[in-house]
Amino acid sequence: MRAHPTIAITTGEPAGIGPELVARLSERHQATPFRARLVVLGDYDVLVARAERLGITPRYVRYDPLAFAPLGVGVEVWDQPLAAPPVPGHPDPTNARSVLTMLETACDACATGAFGALVTGPVQKSVFNDAGIPFMGHTELFATRTATPRVVMMLVSGAAPDALRVALVTTHLPLRGVADAITAASVAETLAIVRRELTARFDIAEPRIAVCGLNPHAGEGGHLGTEDRDVVAPAIASARAGGIDVTGPMPADTVFVPDIAKRFDAIVAMYHDQGLPVLKAASFGHGVNVTLGLPFVRTSVDHGTALDLAIDAERAKSADVGSLAGAVELAIALAA
Repeated sequence: MRAHPTIAITTGEPAGIGPELVARLSERHQATPFRARLVVLGDYDVLVARAERLGITPRYVRYDPLAFAPLGVGVEVWDQPLAAPPVPGHPDPTNARSVLTMLETACDACATGAFGALVTGPVQKSVFNDAGIPFMGHTELFATRTATPRVVMMLVSGAAPDALRVALVTTHLPLRGVADAITAASVAETLAIVRRELTARFDIAEPRIAVCGLNPHAGEGGHLGTEDRDVVAPAIASARAGGIDVTGPMPADTVFVPDIAKRFDAIVAMYHDQGLPVLKAASFGHGVNVTLGLPFVRTSVDHGTALDLAIDAERAKSADVGSLAGAVELAIALAA
């Protein structure tokens, strides 16, 4: 079972590029099967229709949790009906509750062990809020639903041993709120989770971790902000005393220089747009988002819903399935 895990895949925003990417993934799976059972959660009829607009006839099989599905059977679909027919490129708040239910169903199934890992397609966060549903992101939803006190978002680019891994202390916050969210506890907890997960899931016995400073030049000893001197540095010292191989705080414009970055197994950035632009510039469309700290493996694509591609059938054909395929491959490796 561990060698051939069952992987759940959510299609994400139905008006976005997710259904087309699932069709491309199924096409790849038919040609060269992933070493796993793939179960897609989404509206079955929508998935079939959106594959047809690409000229693909995927081998979709309706999911039966009690049936034995050998490798190569195709991609199984756990039907999650939508409230309204989606129009490509035009998200509809009417479907927000259906999409949320799909995510909750996938989360619960993974938390109870029905699936070995979860791969999530991109969602349109604004649609949830337009529908009156508070929603910050997959990471926060899954943490709340599994009563996990802290999770860490980490993006991965490339293959071991040369992979670039960037983890975040804070995620989806307005920039003016970041400094207040950087506390000794948040930094220490992030370092502990990154170290534990790199060891347990990525099989890195003694991970080397670098930490970015919050301010330019890591604060220049307090002359460019005191957070690095008074908050980040003491948290790093405490983590080092606890046995974590950690260096910092380092200036963010220095630590990501390739010759320096390759010395570390992961780099911890203080906020979303400090670390992720660097990784996405290096590997956009082929990076993988991993949520550390959950009671199950969760990976995701490194891009958004691509409404501009989804709206036009010809442009949708150019959508790159690389990040979704990479997320599936990493989920299989971590689950197995």
